[in-house]
Amino acid sequence: TSWYAVNAMNTASRKPTGFGTSSSAIAAGGNVPPTVNKTESWNGSVWTEVIDMTTRRWGAAPAGTSTAGLIAGGGTPANTAATEEWNAGVSLGAWSTGGNLNTARKQAGGAASSNTVGLMFGGTSDPPITSLTESYNGTTWAEVNNLNTTRKGPVGGSGTETTALCFGGQESDTPNDVTGKTESWNGYTWTELNDMNDERRSITGCGTQTASLAFGGLDGPVAPKATCELWNGTNWTEVNDLNSDRF
Repeated sequence: TSWYAVNAMNTASRKPTGFGTSSSAIAAGGNVPPTVNKTESWNGSVWTEVIDMTTRRWGAAPAGTSTAGLIAGGGTPANTAATEEWNAGVSLGAWSTGGNLNTARKQAGGAASSNTVGLMFGGTSDPPITSLTESYNGTTWAEVNNLNTTRKGPVGGSGTETTALCFGGQESDTPNDVTGKTESWNGYTWTELNDMNDERRSITGCGTQTASLAFGGLDGPVAPKATCELWNGTNWTEVNDLNSDRF
């Protein structure tokens, strides 16, 4: 029902990537500047630095859990197609190299249930903003049906590789061209659903296809947002804001 401050990360950065839950999570990469590959683990109380990623990057698509996560793409600052799989089963965890995306890009959305399956959607491949969707089988990425709306942002994402949700973002290279459009993935195609109440880009999301949160973001070129919305599978409802405006 509300947001409250907890212990800060060890390294402040912008546009890192992350996955997990409020009591067990991983945050990796970002732009301090410069672009970094640092990884931190959250145990519900404090952040601890663990093994770095192989590729320094920001704006990568995140997915998975704190014990079996996946990141793909991002800016180095050039777009990368590199994929890394996170495994927490060893001391301090470990990153391993996965198969490259077919299209290098950053600021996409992601969804997955583990580090061997995943979905990546939208983003920018410099210069075009894309609606491309790719599915991961643990070895290679395959292009599947596109989003209905081309967008970058980063794009908000939640769910798994077969039941994903995509929301928010920016539809063109014009910063004011933000969207609240929401799309649902059934493992084969995307379907447009009800829009968010507050259109924005550079948004963060978490949860499942039928129960998600969307928080923060940018309303146009320079206005950070604290807005938080709750998705119930049909509609978005505004709930209590973040304590700090951010994107």
